[in-house]
Amino acid sequence: MAKKILIFLLLIPLLGNAQVAATSPVVPAGVKVRTTVYQGDTIPYVVLPAVSCYTEKVFRNQRQQVAWSRVKYNVKKVYPYAILAAAKLKEYDRVLAGMSESERSRYTKVAEKELKDEFSEQLKQLTVNQGRILIKLIDRETGKTTYDVVKDMRGSFSAFMWQGVALMFNSSLKADYDPEGDDKAIEEAIKLVENGDF
Repeated sequence: MAKKILIFLLLIPLLGNAQVAATSPVVPAGVKVRTTVYQGDTIPYVVLPAVSCYTEKVFRNQRQQVAWSRVKYNVKKVYPYAILAAAKLKEYDRVLAGMSESERSRYTKVAEKELKDEFSEQLKQLTVNQGRILIKLIDRETGKTTYDVVKDMRGSFSAFMWQGVALMFNSSLKADYDPEGDDKAIEEAIKLVENGDF
């Protein structure tokens, strides 16, 4: 009998803890998410990042494979310049909005000199095909053709002159970006570059 009482006395603290644990609130482990109410039910609301799925391209011949590799390489080389051009253009538009015509002219000359000093040597290294792709990507990123950008910044005569230079290289500053048509391969290459797959 004494053994039973001793065992009972030893188990009292354990029984007390078990009773407390059973009545204390349980905090579930996990991740906090937003919720939304849909038809009277509260459900989790989670925004997932977009996922792009690609299949391996199938080429009919070696020439197509080489052309695709060249497009990917050229896009990877000039795409950062197009993004930078769009950012600079947005900045210039914001600054130039409140200036008079003479102030705009002075500011444009200073900005052009800075850009030439920073990027002239790098852009001279581009091939003709890379230049064509850059013209199209500027249209993609800014929503304006390169001709319109030059016309807004430097005037109609300057845009006309640069268009003449582009035509000598079988290109056009007025080229629009068409991701569903002629520029589908460029758009596919951009997606690969943006996703870090190339």
